[in-house]
Amino acid sequence: MSPAPPPIPVTVVGLGADGWAGLTAAARSSLSSAEVLIGGPRQLDLLPAAECPGRRVAWPSPLRPAVPKLTAEHAGRRIAVLASGDPMFYGIGRALAEELGPHALLVHPHPSSVSYACARLGWPVEDTEVVTVVGRPVARLAAALYEGRRVLVLSAGAASPGEIAALLRERGFGPSRMRVLEQLGSEREDAYEGTADGWDHAPGDPLNVVAVDCRRDPAHDGPRLGATPGLPDAAYEHDGQLTKRHVRAATLCALAPAPGELLWDIGGGSGSIGIEWMRTHPSCRAVAVERVPERAARITRNAAALGVPGLRVVVGAAPQALTGLPAPDAVFIGGGLTAAGLLDAVWAALAPGGRLVVNTVTLESEAVLAERHRRHGGDLVKLAVAHAVPVGGFTGWRQAMAVTQWSVTKPATETRTDPEPGTATGTGTDTDTDTKEKDQT
Repeated sequence: MSPAPPPIPVTVVGLGADGWAGLTAAARSSLSSAEVLIGGPRQLDLLPAAECPGRRVAWPSPLRPAVPKLTAEHAGRRIAVLASGDPMFYGIGRALAEELGPHALLVHPHPSSVSYACARLGWPVEDTEVVTVVGRPVARLAAALYEGRRVLVLSAGAASPGEIAALLRERGFGPSRMRVLEQLGSEREDAYEGTADGWDHAPGDPLNVVAVDCRRDPAHDGPRLGATPGLPDAAYEHDGQLTKRHVRAATLCALAPAPGELLWDIGGGSGSIGIEWMRTHPSCRAVAVERVPERAARITRNAAALGVPGLRVVVGAAPQALTGLPAPDAVFIGGGLTAAGLLDAVWAALAPGGRLVVNTVTLESEAVLAERHRRHGGDLVKLAVAHAVPVGGFTGWRQAMAVTQWSVTKPATETRTDPEPGTATGTGTDTDTDTKEKDQT
């Protein structure tokens, strides 16, 4: 019996604003021979009917759930999917590769709008930050704003430049130079510019990229934000429930975020740990669990202000609120440590190699951490910070509440050690004040 023929690969063709004229011979051949052409209406309109006689199918909205359905409907036919620019750069190519597998695709890339923009601006691509606001909040741009940094923003439409200018002004980057590059690569290519402070251009072509030369307003009263954990406390809206910056920096160091990893921030308070975890890399994800609705809303506002609006906030008390959450790579417990079953629940949720970091300022919770340290190992440290303050005509030290921190990595194998009778096991009432230093500095 002869083996079954290999499946026909799905061809993915990147199109520029110049349409058919800008395609390679191989890309044209793939589109001409395709029995089914799938793409957005604008992309489909760029193909000449005489050269591309295949059936045309427009993507429905939302797009991602339609990928397996459409490809299954037309299985066995020669399918060509249209993309803007490079399909594997913020394009449909990623969704297709994840749904169908990379070996099921034949990709014909086109120069991306980023390559065109950098060529026009004379910016090295490798030194240029790229942020997309296509289907995403403009607030994402805030995490990329640093003095002297060059940023390209992939716009969602004609309104994006004005929204970007407003965000720059709000974040203290009003002097930044903005250049809008429209219809890159086509005969209708155009550009205009100005500063965010003086931006008064009417919305133009919806197909545009915004180039930002970041310049911070020295008169802006907001704190300067760096690229490492330990942002100034003034960067956060809070009610006193805030892990202060020096302890926060040490906590993020112990959590050791890596690209693509997911954090559970339990007892979120003002959201600082989850926010700074996500700021370490654009692909880092976090879920903040906070039982007080007012604080949960505050976490959402802080996340947007600091450029990570994708932070997920769950309102509820742990461990009950953890049910159904995606498995974490790391867990931080900053409140409610003595809630019944919490430590057992997060330990069970962690895969081997996962990290757990717990901070506390109370003797009761410290006893729990000492027992867990005896059972599981790890590092048990005390963090003490003092600030210089006026004492009459002199200067003295004011000590903040010391924070006890337990950090541990779950081993590949472990021998369970049952607690001895009478020792703390992490059961009790949810105090919600285990580690947040309430304005004592």
